[in-house]
Amino acid sequence: MAAPLIGITSADRAEEVVTVTPWYDENYAVPAPYVDAVRRAGGTPLLLPPGEANWDRWLEILDGVIVTGGVDVAAEHYEGDSDHPHQQAPRHARDETELALAKALAAGSIPALFVCRGMQVLNVAMGGSLHQHLAEHIDDNIHKLEGDGWAYHEAHLKPGSRVGEASGTDVVHGATGHHQSVNEIAPGLEPTAWAIDGVVEALEVPGATWLVAVQWHPEVTADRDSAQQGLFDDLVTAAQRRQD
Repeated sequence: MAAPLIGITSADRAEEVVTVTPWYDENYAVPAPYVDAVRRAGGTPLLLPPGEANWDRWLEILDGVIVTGGVDVAAEHYEGDSDHPHQQAPRHARDETELALAKALAAGSIPALFVCRGMQVLNVAMGGSLHQHLAEHIDDNIHKLEGDGWAYHEAHLKPGSRVGEASGTDVVHGATGHHQSVNEIAPGLEPTAWAIDGVVEALEVPGATWLVAVQWHPEVTADRDSAQQGLFDDLVTAAQRRQD
């Protein structure tokens, strides 16, 4: 049996990632740790660039999907304030592709892991909303450093949840760097992890399909933290079961 094929959504050209070379000044990009984590789990990674007109063909060949982190979801998709000073410029091609993909994944049978922005995409796609700037709603912002780099904090996982079973623990310590977060949880989604300040850190779709969304970045420390690698392992295992 071939290794499960795991699609990984990419950033949108030079609008998100600047990777200038002597030959090209625009590139679709996926951070290497996602690819590494999928390979450690026994899967075969495949890049999924935004703006694909026939994206639904992906679902005919993929065994699993990872919707990656990145920039803000455009406020127009959840009736936020597009003039909010902290709202990043919209990436329409990426939003449209990933929102449609998230709806299909939530209603289908392909295992999926949604990371950071990915979790926000899932919630918006299903009819939920976001806090446009989390720091306005909490007293001590543990979720993002003032400068560049990762912040790290604990997330407490619901016992018996998919995220808890995959991680093998009730508390994880993950890398984080987001300034937006889930506000109103969409119908059909269940919260299964929380930060100490009450911010929702994981969502799941109950049912037979393995579908987990986390607000932190498990790929960052998956090479040295079995709890983080466990999310990728469980995704690939679920993809293998579907393939079988």
